[in-house]
Order: sequence, then C-alpha cells, then structure tokens
Amino acid sequence: MIQTRYPSDISDAQWQILEPLIRTPKKNGGAPADHPLREIVNALFYILRTGCAWRLLPRELPPKDAVYSHFRRWKKDGRLIRVNDVLREAVRLQSGKEASPSAAVVDSKSVPTTEKGGSVDMMQGSG
Repeated sequence: MIQTRYPSDISDAQWQILEPLIRTPKKNGGAPADHPLREIVNALFYILRTGCAWRLLPRELPPKDAVYSHFRRWKKDGRLIRVNDVLREAVRLQSGKEASPSAAVVDSKSVPTTEKGGSVDMMQGSG
C-alpha cells in the first residue's frame, strides 16, 4: 500500500478499479519498471487536479519524463479513452441509467459572416 501524500492520490479501492484497465502484460518479460505504475497514475492525477506544468511535479512523484511518456503512450494506444468509457459506464449504471447515453447535445457558437461566407471585417479601411 502506498501512503497518500496529496489529495489527488488515488485510494486503494480506486487503484483496484484502474490497475486492470491500464496495466498491460509485458511481452517477453521485459525490464522491470523504474517507477510503480500507481505512482505514475498519482502524478497524472496531481497534474490534472493542480494544473501544474509537467516540470513542476513534486520530487516525491516520478520524474516528468517518465510520467509524460506513460501519458503519451496511453493516449496514443487508446487506453485513456477506454478507461474513461469504462468509468463513465460504471457511474451511469450505479445511478440507475443505461450504460450508454441515448442522446447527446452539441453546442455551437454563431459567428457573423459576410454574404460570401468569410468573416466580417471589423476594421474598415479609411481609404
């Protein structure tokens, strides 16, 4: 068990849910990890919660390069989307709703245009 240091650190119960969603079995054994995966997740939640820059991660957390490397890989391979989908469905089911929403709302902003379809020129020339 890892001791909680920051309000953004995940609990043991949260880790039990997240770990199987993000951990992938190593092919051919592989080298041991330099940093515990849970600490990588704690660092990502720290950045998300505080809005700090990668380089400002506290020293108690893994270094920014290791954290960013995991984040980039998980984003690229779709793992972050899968985690979000699984957690969203679980929350919906817990609240008595269907796992997937049946409707969505898309919001847009109106932008004035000219009759030709371009943007309105707000600075008219004097000449």
